[in-house]
Amino acid sequence: MLNTLATFLLHWAIIALSLWVASHIFSGIRFESTSALVVSALLLGFANAIVKPVLILLTLPLTLLTFGLFLLVINALVLLLVAALVKGFKISGFWTALFASLFVSLLSIVFGALIGGGDPATTIQMPDNGNWL
Repeated sequence: MLNTLATFLLHWAIIALSLWVASHIFSGIRFESTSALVVSALLLGFANAIVKPVLILLTLPLTLLTFGLFLLVINALVLLLVAALVKGFKISGFWTALFASLFVSLLSIVFGALIGGGDPATTIQMPDNGNWL
């Protein structure tokens, strides 16, 4: 159980660090306090785990039609949803959310690879039985 908790806290810290860096890179993203950043990272993790798969499923025809590019829009909408729910987290508009979601995703992958031992394969693993679904 401690290993699972440590993994959760590590992912939460990576998302928080990525959001913090994005707020310094993009002028349209602002956190009023550290607590807003921490709550945003937690809520973004939950939204990516719960809301995002539902949105992907509902928009599957559009995603297939655009060869997966609509997933970028879904990422931006999830980030805007988190900004709407967390007091003290502001995003100026859709385009800022789109580019910031790309940046946060890529930076999270880089931080995860660096912290996970430098090998991205350590964070991406096949299920035990070899089937994804």
